[in-house]
Amino acid sequence: MSQVQALFTGTQPVAPAQRFDEARLAAWMQSHVPGFSGTLDVAQFKGGQSNPTFLLTAGGRRYVLRRKPMGELLPSAHAVDREFRVIQALANTDVPVARAHALCEDPDVIGSAFYVMDHVEGRIFWDPTLPGIDPGERSAIFDELNRVQAALHRIDPAAVHLGDYGRPGAYLERQVARWTRQYKAAETEPIEAADRLIDWLPRHMPAEGQTRIVHGDYRLDNVIFHPSEPRILAVLDWELSTLGDPLVDFAYHCMVWCMSASSRGLAGVDVAALGIPDEAHYLNTYLKRTGRTTAVPAQEWNYYLVFNMFRLVGILQGIAKRAQQGNASNASAVETGKRARPLAEQAWALAQTIHPLR
Repeated sequence: MSQVQALFTGTQPVAPAQRFDEARLAAWMQSHVPGFSGTLDVAQFKGGQSNPTFLLTAGGRRYVLRRKPMGELLPSAHAVDREFRVIQALANTDVPVARAHALCEDPDVIGSAFYVMDHVEGRIFWDPTLPGIDPGERSAIFDELNRVQAALHRIDPAAVHLGDYGRPGAYLERQVARWTRQYKAAETEPIEAADRLIDWLPRHMPAEGQTRIVHGDYRLDNVIFHPSEPRILAVLDWELSTLGDPLVDFAYHCMVWCMSASSRGLAGVDVAALGIPDEAHYLNTYLKRTGRTTAVPAQEWNYYLVFNMFRLVGILQGIAKRAQQGNASNASAVETGKRARPLAEQAWALAQTIHPLR
């Protein structure tokens, strides 16, 4: 197991800042989760930087609990209620999700809102180079990632009762404004490149695309693969999902080809030798699966990458802020937060290669 894989895989005792009344949770589950019985045991997953996630074991069954962090939170962040709704809505589609059991919005139970879903046994890969996997399976794993996101983006939101899951139109405009607010609310130190992007992004926005369900944080370590097959059993971490432009969502996923190995990326990696597709091939495969017959203009695609890098800078700042406040979900939060500055500088450098789109 690689160092990155070991850092994030498995569970640990519940961190002091995340502890709650387990007896009270057990009583709630007895009333709200069909078939729940036995003595409750709670452990905390190592992975994840946003909503703290816990493994619950009782009566020979295993569940997962996702909760909002404790303490002061950024506006509209950590929306576990939205996660629960979208997982329920996608239960009978081509997008694999865990079975959702119950949502609790009463903070008196464990101190913040949470939901409970089935535990899905399988593999989570944290290193995109997939060490220890043979090239043929690496290729199949990336193809499966591509297939599942394309399946999500083919769904008509209204057909799964998610037609009101986000506001129609002006998706990029609202996203740029939202992540500008989030970044400023979480700012721990001035980053000149981020400030430049805040000015640049609204002035170079491409035309609006179609509207579909977007995951918002789709990546390799947010899916569970079958224990021995290159097949996704569940897509995780839906807190940033909404209705929006699917190409913007796909570009977020494709940032892995732009980011360095120190940021768990593929930049500078000989992907062909590993059996991993290059970015252009991966994008073309997605376009065919979603029925698009024209290529994405390079300037438009690069804008989506710049925006998503800025968006990730906002997410990293939020992680750094929670670490500063002492309510981070993950022990590596301080180091993760330090990635904000170099990523903002990388995004600003890429922005300089784009001519104004209008």
